[in-house]
Amino acid sequence: MKSEPSTANTLTRVYLSLGSNVGDRAAQLRDAIARLSAFGYVAAESSLYETEPVEFTDQPWFLNCAVAIETGKTPQQLMTAILKIEEDMGRKRTQKKGPRTIDIDILLFGDTIINSEELTIPHPAMHQRRFVLEPLSEIASQLRHPIFKRTIRQLLATLPKGQEVRPVTTSQAGRRPTTDD
Repeated sequence: MKSEPSTANTLTRVYLSLGSNVGDRAAQLRDAIARLSAFGYVAAESSLYETEPVEFTDQPWFLNCAVAIETGKTPQQLMTAILKIEEDMGRKRTQKKGPRTIDIDILLFGDTIINSEELTIPHPAMHQRRFVLEPLSEIASQLRHPIFKRTIRQLLATLPKGQEVRPVTTSQAGRRPTTDD
């Protein structure tokens, strides 16, 4: 199923998830957001959230955030730009779900639904990930998922207990949580 993609004359609101767990995580997220502004207007940014890794857990904790941009790019054009940003920022895809300087995922692209070999929108696992839904809920809690027809807040509320996700201040962003936190 595929709905009409954005055209160059139309701006579409796109929601992205950003994460980093290598090096100065907060600086890398800021750098990625600045680079994204070349492809659209950054309309909203969530707070930073420190999150424990999922799936491959033997790695440093992540900093994550959500960003909304208004863009005239098509989903494919934006994905190409995102992959270039990740590459330029030193992302190496050596281990699936492994440590990374930067990870940028397209969560939602307006109401567009794409399911192809190259691109899946909405992001196929976003509704299962607290580290995605928590920051996204901060900037778009009433936004409806185009397939599940539930708000981001509703999707977040249905997640089981589990992955630790907590807002952090910029001064905390560079350190790993301790048992005293």
